Amino acid sequence: MKAIDNKELILALEDLEKEKGIKKELILESIETALVTAYKRNFNSSENVRVVMDKKTGKTSVYAIKEVVEKVENDIEQIGLKEAKKINKTAKIGDKVEIEIVPKNFGRIAAGTAKQVIIQKIRESEREIIYTEYSDKKGEIVSGPIQKADKGIVVMDLGKLEGIMPLKEQIPTENYNVNDKIKAYVVDVEKGEKGSPQVIVSRSHPDFVKKLLEFEIPEIYEGLIEIKSVSRDPGKRSKVAVYSQDPNIDPVGSCVGQRGIRIQNVINELHGEKIDVIEWNPDISIFIAAALLPAKIMAVDIKEEEKFAQVIVEDDQLSLAIGKAGQNARLAAKLTNWKIDIKSESQFRKMLEEQNENDTENEEKEEQ
Repeated sequence: MKAIDNKELILALEDLEKEKGIKKELILESIETALVTAYKRNFNSSENVRVVMDKKTGKTSVYAIKEVVEKVENDIEQIGLKEAKKINKTAKIGDKVEIEIVPKNFGRIAAGTAKQVIIQKIRESEREIIYTEYSDKKGEIVSGPIQKADKGIVVMDLGKLEGIMPLKEQIPTENYNVNDKIKAYVVDVEKGEKGSPQVIVSRSHPDFVKKLLEFEIPEIYEGLIEIKSVSRDPGKRSKVAVYSQDPNIDPVGSCVGQRGIRIQNVINELHGEKIDVIEWNPDISIFIAAALLPAKIMAVDIKEEEKFAQVIVEDDQLSLAIGKAGQNARLAAKLTNWKIDIKSESQFRKMLEEQNENDTENEEKEEQ
C-alpha cells in the first residue's frame, strides 16, 4: 500500500498562507502532531510513532520507532539487530530505527484530522486578528447595544466581539436595559478562555470623561487644551483640570462653551453627572484652591515633601469646601494628588491658640 499523497492539501495551505498569513509549515507541524494522537487513538496503539508530511507534495508517512536490542521482549517497542540491519546497515544495539507503516484507512483519518487542524488554526488566526484590532482600541470609546444585563454584568454587542462591563465599571446611578445603545471606554483587551479576545469596558473610569470631552471640544482634540487630570465620583460629580499654553485661549471657557452647551453634551451622556472644569496651575497652592471650588479659599499652606496642604476657609465656607459626605475635598485631593486638610478660620485660630499654649508650657518647663 502506498503512503498517503495529498498535493491538494498543500495547495490549500499555500492559499491559506496568502489569504490569512498562517504559515504553511506551522500548520503542517500541527497536523503531524495531531496525526500521531489520531493514530494511537484509532488503532488503540501504544507504539512510539512519528508522522511526517512532505512540505511540497503532502505525502504523509507513518513511522514506528523501535529500539535495537539483542533479544526482543516487546515487539511493539523493540526490534532485533538482524531485522534492524535490513532497514539500516549501520544499526547497532541501543540505536533507534524507524519502520515505515501504512495503517489501513489512515488516509481517511489523516484527511479528517488535517481538516480539523486547519479549521482550528483559522479560528486561532481570526481570534488573533480581532485581538490585535481591539487592542488598538484600548483607551478609546466604543458604542453598541446592550446584549445582556443580568447578574451584575452588562454585555455590549461590539460587532465582532462582546464588550464586558463588570459591576465595578458601571455607574451606580444608571440602569442598563437590553437593546439600549450606550457608549463605554475600553479599559483592557484580554485573551479569555480558548484564546478568545475579551474586551473590558467601563462607564465609571475617569478617562471616560476625558475621552468624551475630547469628542465635544475641538481644542482638546487638537491639543490646544490639555486635560491634566480627572477625578470622579461616578454618577455624581467629576472634576477636570485643564490647561492651555496659548494665553489667548481660555481653557475653562472653551470647555464649558457658550451657555454651557459643550459641557452639557457630556453631562447628558453621563445622565446628569455634574462636571467641574478647573484651570490647572503650576503653582500648587493656586491649583488646590481652584480644585476646591465652588468654595472660596482664604489660604493654602503647603508642605512640599509630604505633598500635604493645609487649607483655611471662612466659617460659612467649610461645609461647601468639604462637600456632602466629603465629596468635594476627596475629589480635589484626587485631582491634585495631594493630601488636603480643610479647616475653618475659627478652627484654625483655635488650633494656633492651643499650639501657642503648648509652646509656652514647654518653654516654662525648660526654664525650670
